[in-house]
Amino acid sequence: MSGERIDVPRAAQRSTMLRGRTALVTGASEGIGAAIALALAGVGANLVLVARTAGKLDEMARHARAAGAGRVNVAPADVTCSHAMRTLIDGLDGLDIVVNNAGTNFPGPFVEVSDDELDLMLRLNVRSYFVVAQAAVKRMLAQGPRMTDACVINVSSQMGHVGAPQRSPYCMTKHAIEGLTKAMAVELAPQRIRVNSIAPTFIDTPLIRRIVDTPAKQREMVARIPLGRLGQIEDVAGAALYLASPAAAMTTGTCMRVDGGWTAQ
Repeated sequence: MSGERIDVPRAAQRSTMLRGRTALVTGASEGIGAAIALALAGVGANLVLVARTAGKLDEMARHARAAGAGRVNVAPADVTCSHAMRTLIDGLDGLDIVVNNAGTNFPGPFVEVSDDELDLMLRLNVRSYFVVAQAAVKRMLAQGPRMTDACVINVSSQMGHVGAPQRSPYCMTKHAIEGLTKAMAVELAPQRIRVNSIAPTFIDTPLIRRIVDTPAKQREMVARIPLGRLGQIEDVAGAALYLASPAAAMTTGTCMRVDGGWTAQ
């Protein structure tokens, strides 16, 4: 190694590494989506923030601008409305990064899952991911030679790799997203579009707090995580920042398991 020149990777230049790049984030008003949006803002990305509540998005936009984002656009929309999402994405000036993050869960016994719960999880956790990703890829490809290192990031779950009681529809939808990620990655690699997923464990968000709603439930959950704690939104945001950055230029078709070792057992 003596005398060998070692260049600092461009990805290490955190303040500007995504400057001029446009990222669309769904479920961006709170929790994991908000953390990912702020992480991208911190490295100079332009943002399109999507969620149903305009007021929360406006607040997020203020935080994103303060964090260093370029342009920030808010797009109040229901991601399960395919026409609205396709219209929104088709109308963007450009698109380099899309983060599919919106999702939900209704834990309960397999035999008690209602048709309404099942349909909503399929629409939100699977169909909306496909529609948003498809529209995004079309927009990316339309940029022609201007498109460089475009990527899709699907926020999945550790439940996309294992089974769990009381979570049969959720496991089903997240396994579907892992399959979609791999298939897209293989098909789109020749077009230089990378596709990866992130599989978090239980992350300390309002959604999880509604499920893990007693100290006993939290102790039981944490006992299953080798690192011994609930995940934090920043843990997932860090993974997304890596996957969106030039540091991940050779990473596609894979899943970053931000699960504290849950699926290693």
